[in-house]
Amino acid sequence: MADNGRDPLRRGWLQRLLQQLSGEPQDRDAFVEDMRDAGERGLVDEDSLEMLEGVIAVGEMQARDIMVPRSQMTVVDRDDPSEKLLPVVIESGHSRFPVIGEDRDQVVGILLAKDLLRHYAENQGGEFDIREVVRPAVFVPESKRLNVLLKEFRKNRHHMAIVVDEYGGVAGLVTIEDVIEQIVGDIADEYDVEEDQPIRRDGERQYTVRALTRITEFNEFFAVELSDAEFDTIGGLVAHAFGRVPRRGDSVRIGEFEFRVLRADRRRIDLLRVVAPRDVMPPDTSG
Repeated sequence: MADNGRDPLRRGWLQRLLQQLSGEPQDRDAFVEDMRDAGERGLVDEDSLEMLEGVIAVGEMQARDIMVPRSQMTVVDRDDPSEKLLPVVIESGHSRFPVIGEDRDQVVGILLAKDLLRHYAENQGGEFDIREVVRPAVFVPESKRLNVLLKEFRKNRHHMAIVVDEYGGVAGLVTIEDVIEQIVGDIADEYDVEEDQPIRRDGERQYTVRALTRITEFNEFFAVELSDAEFDTIGGLVAHAFGRVPRRGDSVRIGEFEFRVLRADRRRIDLLRVVAPRDVMPPDTSG
């Protein structure tokens, strides 16, 4: 039997929602308050309320607000040999890569990881010409509104766009996943490591380590004694070993450990792949 006391409230709130969505809301703050009030009344569950607020936010945000900056883009060079491309594709975990020409301002297309991997599977690692498989790149201005961009992504079946500034230079990139995350929240990938789990075991002697992990915590986990006299974090120690801020894919040995950079920008290291001299199981925190 229907809850006759609640249904009129639900219908009234939905009518206000439709009125707001059918035109340009005069007061977005008041609209959000209406939605939150509906949540408190039990007319909308918490997850749906968060998504509705995300939809409203997307209508106000621009590509520049969520893009991956140019310095952090994982790109491939159209003149690189296949043996140099494959490690980039495997270690980054991405499915699409901007292909550059002379520099990062010259994006000549998009490489799909599946095209490179298919070539290796079908040709047993024979000669690979990136020009034969590169897909056209989509370019959007920094001011592109996310709701419009999402509609274009869906209509044209694109998953990535290169963001350009007012002078035509590459400012960054944005993916359909980036836009959707503004509505539904973060979508974790295989390289994400929880803040309360700064060291994650991925396989025998293979670990993913956040660069901000304290050296004392690293030493305790692996039962070693790396020096923390000059640096507090493992990222600082690794950068010192390079003598510079390394790029993604760079590797260095410190003691018995091999450190490979998974993510970094021009200022700092973000994530590391660590190969340990022996296998270490993470502590059991289930109890």
